[in-house]
Amino acid sequence: MKKISVLISLALMAWGWGGFSPAALADEWVSGDFTAQVEEQEPDPVETVPEEASEPSELEPAEASEEVPASERRRAVRRLGDVVSEGSEDFSMDIPSMDLPQVAAGDLPEVSLPNAEQDAQLQTLIRQRAFNPDNPEIEAELASLLSDVDTQARQAIAAGNMGLANQLVSVINEFEPDREVVGIYNAEVNRQSSLAQSLSQAAAAMDAGRLVSPPGQSARDFYQQALELDPGNSVAADGLVALHDALLAQAVVEAQELDFDTASELIESAESIHDAPDAVAQTRETVSNLMAEHLDALRDGVLSAIEEGEYDQADELITQLVAMGYPSAQVDRLRNTLEDARIYGGFEPGQEFFDRMPRINRDGPAMVVIPAGSFMMGSPDGEADRANNEGPRHRVTIERGFALSRTEITVGQFAEFINATGYRTEAEASGGSRVYEARSGRMDRQDGVTWRDDYMGEPAQPDLPVIHVSWNDAVAYIEWLSENTGRSYRLPSEAEFEYALRAGSQDRFWWGNDSPPRPLENLTGDGDVSPTNARWRVAFRRYTDGFWGPAPVGSLEANPFGLYDMGGNVMEWTEDCWHDSYVRAPADGSAWINPGCDRRVIRGGSWSSTPAMSRSAFRLSSTPDSTDMRVGFRVARDL
Repeated sequence: MKKISVLISLALMAWGWGGFSPAALADEWVSGDFTAQVEEQEPDPVETVPEEASEPSELEPAEASEEVPASERRRAVRRLGDVVSEGSEDFSMDIPSMDLPQVAAGDLPEVSLPNAEQDAQLQTLIRQRAFNPDNPEIEAELASLLSDVDTQARQAIAAGNMGLANQLVSVINEFEPDREVVGIYNAEVNRQSSLAQSLSQAAAAMDAGRLVSPPGQSARDFYQQALELDPGNSVAADGLVALHDALLAQAVVEAQELDFDTASELIESAESIHDAPDAVAQTRETVSNLMAEHLDALRDGVLSAIEEGEYDQADELITQLVAMGYPSAQVDRLRNTLEDARIYGGFEPGQEFFDRMPRINRDGPAMVVIPAGSFMMGSPDGEADRANNEGPRHRVTIERGFALSRTEITVGQFAEFINATGYRTEAEASGGSRVYEARSGRMDRQDGVTWRDDYMGEPAQPDLPVIHVSWNDAVAYIEWLSENTGRSYRLPSEAEFEYALRAGSQDRFWWGNDSPPRPLENLTGDGDVSPTNARWRVAFRRYTDGFWGPAPVGSLEANPFGLYDMGGNVMEWTEDCWHDSYVRAPADGSAWINPGCDRRVIRGGSWSSTPAMSRSAFRLSSTPDSTDMRVGFRVARDL
C-alpha cells in the first residue's frame, strides 16, 4: 500500500492544491490547524456516483488563475473516493492510525538558557520530548546538553554569579533534579543568606554596644560566624578591625570608671580578634597609668582614713588594693599601719607627742604611746612582802594601745588649769593637807596647804609633781584638758598602770627583784639623808637617789616603756574603785568601777615608800576627796 501522503498529494495537486506538501500537512496536523479546518466544514449533500462509472485516465490540475468552488472540490474528493472505492489496491483510502500525542502548549516546561544556541537546542528537545518522550536519542542529546549546563552552573557558582547560576540550575532542576549541582547551588544560596544575616546581625550588635557579650549575640560572634561561612569576606574582616578598635576604646572607658578587670578582659578580647600589637600596647599603658593613679589614690585614702580614725573605711580601701593586685609588701605595711592605728590611734609604740591647747596657746602634757600586750597582774603567792589584796594573780590583755603622760602632772601644768578655770581644789576647800614634818619625821595635816605647796608645805617649784590633790581634783583637771585639746583624756585604769609600770617585767620591781643597780627611781634608800640629817629606817640597801621628798619630774631614768617616776617620786590616783581582791576583775585592762564606790585605788611607789611598798603589785586606796603630800597623778589618753 502506497504512503498516505502520496495519495493526498496527488489528489490535492489534481484539485488545485498542488502547492500543499506532505510535510506541511503534518505540521498543520500537529498544530491542530488542519484538524480545525476539517472540523469547520459543514457536510454538503454528496452526489451519488454510479459504481460502474469509469476511473479518470489522468488528473488535470486546475488553472492557477481560476478558483475552484468549494462544492466542486468536495465533489472532486468524492470522485477520488469513488475511484479508490472501486477496489483498486494502489489507491486504498484505508489510512493507518498515526500515534501523535495531543500536548497542550501550556504543559511544556518554561525554561530557557542564557546562551542562544544552547537555548534553541533546548527548546527543540523540549518539543521533541513532548511528542516522543521515551526516545533514547532525544534523551541522550538532552543529557549531553544538561552536562554542559552543569559545568557552566558550577563555574558560575564558583565565580559568585548566583544570578547566572540560578538560571542554569533551574533548567537542570526541571529535568534532572537529583544532579549534584542542584544541591551545591542550594547550599551556596543558604550560605550566602546566612552570611548576609550574620553581617546584618553583627552591625546591629555593634550599634547596640554588644561587642563581645552576651555569648552568641555579640558582634564578635556574628563576625566570626560570617568568616566561617566566607573566610575571605572583606566586610567581616573590616568589621573585626572596627570591633578591635571599639574594644580598646571601651577598655579605656572602663578603666576611667575604675573597672580594671573589665578593661583587662576587653584588651584581651581585642588582642584575640585582630593583630595590632602597637594599639594594644598603647591601650595597656593607658589603662596601667589609670590603675596606678587609682592605686595611689586608694593608698592615700587609706592613710587619710587612718589619720581621721575611720578605721573600717581604711580596711575597705585596703581590701580594694588587694583585689587590684597591689604589691603584697605595700599591703602589709598599710595593714600594719592600720593595725597600729586601731591599737595606737595612728601613733607608734613608744612615740612621744603633745596635744595642742589652742585656747591658752600651749601644749598639753608630753604623752608616750604604750604598746598593746598581755601580762600577769598581781603578785604570785610566794612573792616577798605580798599582801592578800594583790591576788589572785590573773592575766590581763590590753588589745588597744593607749598613751600615758611621760611624767606626773606638774605644779606648773596644774596651774594652767586653775588659772584658766578658777577651779578650787579639795585642799583649798577643806583648809589644808597632810605634809612631812622634817623635825619629827611625822606626816601630819597642816592648815593652808594647797596644790601650790611641796611635801613640807613650802611653795613648790613648777617642775615638781603636783601633790595635795584629790581624786576629784585630778578628774576636774582631766575634763578641762580633754575639752581644750579635743581628745579623750582620763585617769589610767589600775591594770593599765601596773602594765605600764612593769613595762614587760614580772619581777617584784620593774628593774628586778633587789635594790636598783643605779639611781632609777626616787625611793627610800639607805643612803638618803633628810634636811635634818635623818635617814630611813627601812630602805633599799646600798641605794641613794639623791632626793628626800619629791624630785622634779623626769629627774631619773625612764622605764622600758619610756615613762618616768612610775615606781617612785609620788604615788598616783587611778580610775578604779577599790576591791579587796581581783576576784571577777576585768581581764581586758579596763577600769573596774562600781557605781557609788567610796574609795579609789592608788598605785606606784613614792619618795617615802619602803621596798615592800615599792613593789609593782603594791596597791593602796583612799577616799576620792582625800589629799596627801605623797600622792599626785598622771593622765592617760585614748588613741
